[in-house]
Formats: sequence, structure tokens, C-alpha cells
Amino acid sequence: MNNQYELATPIYADITTALDEDLRNGDLTAQLIPLHTEAHATVITRQNAVLCGTAWFDACFKAMDKNCNVHWLAQDGDAVTAKQTLCEIRGNARAMLTAERCALNFLQTLSATATQTRHYVEAVRGTHAKIMDTRKTLPGLRMAQKYAVKTGGGHNQRIGLFDGVLIKENHILAAGGIRPALEQAFHLVPENISIQIEVENLEQLREALDAGAKLILLDNFDLRGMRAAVKLTAGRAELEASGGITLDKVRAIAETGVERISIGGLTKDIQAVDLSMRFEI
Repeated sequence: MNNQYELATPIYADITTALDEDLRNGDLTAQLIPLHTEAHATVITRQNAVLCGTAWFDACFKAMDKNCNVHWLAQDGDAVTAKQTLCEIRGNARAMLTAERCALNFLQTLSATATQTRHYVEAVRGTHAKIMDTRKTLPGLRMAQKYAVKTGGGHNQRIGLFDGVLIKENHILAAGGIRPALEQAFHLVPENISIQIEVENLEQLREALDAGAKLILLDNFDLRGMRAAVKLTAGRAELEASGGITLDKVRAIAETGVERISIGGLTKDIQAVDLSMRFEI
């Protein structure tokens, strides 16, 4: 997910969609600026954050002016502080003004996800628990937000329905139970694809373990239940806590001994980082 080659296609798709949504037949306001005017601009952050999304930001400006130059003073993953200058931009004024909002939208959103993730990662530091993302991403930005989670120090789960199995309550009911659901999964899915099953109590956990589950999601277990689950499992499977996890609770959850903690709020309950672009003609 950190590989720029892997990200090249989603970055192009993301910025193309964003610019098409904004432009349609052109930027009416930018026409107020003389065609060949050159400009210089800086971007600052008004709050502390973890920077993320520089490649999306750059791509927006390059799409409008291939000669536009963006010089970064911080990089993805850096902790930045309020009033810090993040980058300087030089290029055609019309192109820069047209690209501004889409570029900032990507930067402020992905920085928000990276920042949120970093808070959780720091909260569990010193334990064995990993902070994991989910499929609860903003529509159309899944690859971007999963990259942001890794930038913040978290870990990615499956990208979508195509590259991993998560057997949830409704799958279990439709398949006829935990054992038949797992047996079908083991039979149908290649060995390199992860198979995870969700359980809601210790009885279901025991059934999943007996059926050979190696990755088990503890759905909305309380702390006492998690500790009991860790003891019952005794290393036979990897346990993941999920459901209603907040920053004030995550340390205690990590200390129960679960190996993974998945948090939908890393990608869906975020507040955009406050950024500002200032132009000089």
C-alpha cells in the first residue's frame, strides 16, 4: 500500500474524478486572471496533524499545469504543528487556483485519517496489539484512506470483498452455522486468502476454535469477555476486538491480550485537518 507504483492508478482515478466534478466545462472564476500570470503560493496547517496525501495534492496541480512545481517542507507521516508551512507552489496562476480546492480536499482528508490513526497507535504503544482499519471508508477513497492508515502507523485489512473472507452473523445464519460456514470457506478459498469469522460470545468462540478458525473477530465483547476469550483461545487463533472502540477505551482493550483492534472510526469518523493556501501573484 505504500508503494507509489501500487498507488499510481488510484491517485490518477481519484484526482480525475475530483477535477471533473469541479470543472465540467471550465473554471469560470479563474478566467478573471490574465492567462499567462505566474504565481507563488504556500500551504500552512492551522492545527497539529500527521501529514498525508502529498501525492494526491501534487497530481491535482500537475493535471492543470504540467510545469507546476510543488516543493514540500514536510513529508507524509511527519507530525506537523499549527502555523507550520507544509509546501511552496509555483506555476500558472489560473491552473493553481483551479487545482487548489481539490488538492486541499485530498490533503486535509487523508491527513485527518493519518492523524486519527496515529492517536490510536500511540495509545496502545507498548502492548502487542495492532491498530487495524476496516471497509468503512469514504466512498471512492478506499485505497487513499488505507494508505493514510498505514501512514499513521496502523495496519490494513482486506481491501474489499474480493481479497479476504470475513464471515459475519448473517453469513453464519445463511450457511447453517459456524462449522459449516468455516468448512465451506476452507474448501472454496485459496490458502493465501485470509479467513476470519465473527463471534458474539464465548460459546461461539469455542465452536469456531473447534472448527479450525485461525482468525477470529470478537464482536462487541466487554473487557471481561475479551480477557476470557484470550484465556480460552490460548494462542490457537489470532483475536481481533471490534465494535464501539474509542480512543479512551483502546488502551484497556489492548491490555486484555488481543492481537488486533479494528476501528471504523479511523476512516469514517474524521474531521478534516484545517489547512490554508496563500497566494502571491
